[in-house]
Amino acid sequence: MRSSMGAFSSSFTNVRSASSWFELYASFSTFIMLLRSAINDLIPQQVRSFIHSKLKSFFTSRQKSNVVSLEVTELWDGHTNQLFQAVQEYLPARISHSYKSLKVGKLSKHKNIIMAVDGKQEVVDVFENIKLKWKLVEQSSRKDSDNRDPLRPRKSTGFERESFCLNFDEKHRDVVMNKYLLHVLNAYQEMQAKQRTIKIHSIGGGRCWQKSDLTHPASFKSLALDPEQKQGIIDDLDMFLRRKELYKKVGKPWKRGYLLYGPPGTGKSSLIAAMADYLKFDVYDLELTSVFSNADLMRTLKETSNRSILVIEDIDCNREVHARSKPKGFSDTDSDSDNDHKHVQIKTNRFTLAGLLNNIDGLWSGGGEERILVFTTNHRDRIDPALLRPGRMDMHIHLSFLGSKAFRTLAYNYLDVEGDHPLFQQIDDLLEKIQATPAEVAEQLMRYEDPDVCLEALVQFLQQKAKESLI
Repeated sequence: MRSSMGAFSSSFTNVRSASSWFELYASFSTFIMLLRSAINDLIPQQVRSFIHSKLKSFFTSRQKSNVVSLEVTELWDGHTNQLFQAVQEYLPARISHSYKSLKVGKLSKHKNIIMAVDGKQEVVDVFENIKLKWKLVEQSSRKDSDNRDPLRPRKSTGFERESFCLNFDEKHRDVVMNKYLLHVLNAYQEMQAKQRTIKIHSIGGGRCWQKSDLTHPASFKSLALDPEQKQGIIDDLDMFLRRKELYKKVGKPWKRGYLLYGPPGTGKSSLIAAMADYLKFDVYDLELTSVFSNADLMRTLKETSNRSILVIEDIDCNREVHARSKPKGFSDTDSDSDNDHKHVQIKTNRFTLAGLLNNIDGLWSGGGEERILVFTTNHRDRIDPALLRPGRMDMHIHLSFLGSKAFRTLAYNYLDVEGDHPLFQQIDDLLEKIQATPAEVAEQLMRYEDPDVCLEALVQFLQQKAKESLI
């Protein structure tokens, strides 16, 4: 009985205790509500806002004392900051659904909607469980700056600037500096490799490179070459890409030269486009007739980028690179450090073979890396031997008339004929007797849509060509 009474007394005490806490909470809440109403009635809004801002500033400044801020500017020492470009492409991929402010648009050369960061809201990124905050800072004094395309990188004129500000806790400084920024650069390079459009550059009226999309559809798969020759070119390109450390070890610029020679219509331009497609390298198409001096040539080549193909087509058409004898009244000048060629020079301020050689493998060739140099010619014998030796033109590729194996590729590309066909053997026999270029045969394969009709017409064309060769 006593134990029952004790338990009841204890329960009653607990109930009273909970009730007391509830009454205290209710009284405190009522007091806070009355105090808040009194403050709102007695203290003006401006005074309350001022006090609030001061308190917020005080506590925020204490929190920010350990925050490191890095600014990534658009330009560095007068040149484009690659890290800025990387951040500009990297951040839109980190925008989450909670992000409320961003720029969107559609460019004519892009298939999808493009997003870009604006300066109204921070973009939060997480790396190795570290929270990093990015914000775009825009500064402009031009009246028309608001009308520019927000999705294109700004071309700085000295009056307009953009920068990205990165904020993080000071204890993560080493991780950010040694790992995170490299992570952003590597991610940018991977994005560029997957999404980039190959560009072709040519010298414009302003004496500078002008670029456009390289829309040539050629690839190694569609190229009408002998399979062994095609695979040899691919293997050589792959070996070149793998040998960065070897080139550095032996003290040579990381570049490789290819001479494409053969009659017109044998696919020299298509091979260049296929190489660009395979390597994902931009193409710089240089017309030597647009080069007026060695200094002009050096400036032009200096403005080309890494991971690119420099093309000089029909190089034999420029008299400076012809194999020459010494004209009367001219003086000799050494063409390169090997003294393997004597160069004839009229004036020191004009474009010369010596200048071209120095840019290929002389002292001027040290700028840039991972470069491919391609010369094309219809007449290899006209070119000065000093230009063709290994180290300048490392691989000579003879693109000759169409053979039976290369014809199979054309038949598949144009007619979807794979495997064998009753007329193939007759066509093979004719191709062995005559000289027909891939361009000639490709034109014949486009005349009819029916494969049988088209191949019969091709046989007649080759037979007629064989008769003409006997005359």
